Amino acid sequence: KGVRVSAVLETPYRAERRGTGMIFSGIFNSRSGVNNTNQFLIAEDITQDLNPIYGSIQKLHARDTDLIALCEDKCFRILADKDALFNADGSINVTSNRNVLGQTIPYVGEFGISKNPESFAMYGFRAYFTDKARGAVIRLSRDGITEISSKGMTDYFEDKLKSATGDLIGSYDEQASSYNIKIGNEQTSFKEGVDGWSTRLSYAPEFAISLNNDYYSFKDGEIWEH
Repeated sequence: KGVRVSAVLETPYRAERRGTGMIFSGIFNSRSGVNNTNQFLIAEDITQDLNPIYGSIQKLHARDTDLIALCEDKCFRILADKDALFNADGSINVTSNRNVLGQTIPYVGEFGISKNPESFAMYGFRAYFTDKARGAVIRLSRDGITEISSKGMTDYFEDKLKSATGDLIGSYDEQASSYNIKIGNEQTSFKEGVDGWSTRLSYAPEFAISLNNDYYSFKDGEIWEH
């Protein structure tokens, strides 16, 4: 009878939510007028999957030529437009290839972002976020993962994060060079210059952001410039 163009599926048709997988489309080039962002060619290798044991992907962030993937219980660096060739001693040589997403490299340390991507803040080559499940505040920099909550504030953050029920709002104040994290009705500030938690702030915004070296916070529908 040949190919039947219409047939009943053996399994029910339904949507599938893949919390540990990524898929990318065709290229976008504004200069040449190419826009293939609506094309997902199954014949090509357009997916990248992480180990589901570390929970779902909560935050993706592009840094330089790499992609940072923050899962609930682990942090990864995914090479973009290149791949890693492992030597016999375990060291890595980075090679260029045509892969959009290359080798997945885990950061040392059993920390993730739990389910609080709103705590993520980035400035320069440093990223800050919280790990509620482990009662820690994390800095991700060139030297890897650092538990900055252990710098004199271990008990405070363990208790606060354990009892927190709302969003954990993280922001970076470029003017003061500090990472601010709001837990409940309290906001605490970490300053790189002193490598520690310098102060507790008197305000607890619903959201905050730095723009052109000015720090703005939002509360009850109003915007405040600090």
